[in-house]
Amino acid sequence: MTLYLWLKFIHVISSTILFGTGIGTACNMYMANRSKDIHVIATTARYVVMADWCFTTTSGFLQPVTGFWMVYIAGYSLLAPWVLWSIVGYLIAGFCWFPVVYLQIKMRDFAVAADQNKTQLPEKYYQYFKYWFWLGWPAFISLIGVFYLMTNK
Repeated sequence: MTLYLWLKFIHVISSTILFGTGIGTACNMYMANRSKDIHVIATTARYVVMADWCFTTTSGFLQPVTGFWMVYIAGYSLLAPWVLWSIVGYLIAGFCWFPVVYLQIKMRDFAVAADQNKTQLPEKYYQYFKYWFWLGWPAFISLIGVFYLMTNK
């Protein structure tokens, strides 16, 4: 198997992990919050933060490395519209993801403290959740666009 095909394999697997983990953790976090059960929210938030660090961060790093490497090997220009728009979409997702990680960590800490102390979640938790929720949409939509460009170049 050539280097390009190995890179493509890693790129496709890591993009699947990136997207799948993102939508999976978002769904779990959203549903946990709908339950209004502080123990469920705290437990889910712990797992969401862990999953994002283990899987999203790793695959998020591999995506540009393998992508740029394949573009180089194939001889595409970084200014080719599909490459350029893929980069823009990925940057949009990244700029949304970094604050989401911060918010998830803070929400986890609020939820764990509330669960341990048998108190209600602070209002700041719900404010962070709203930001977390709305930042997820541009990231999700931009990654759908990147998937389209990646598969239909």
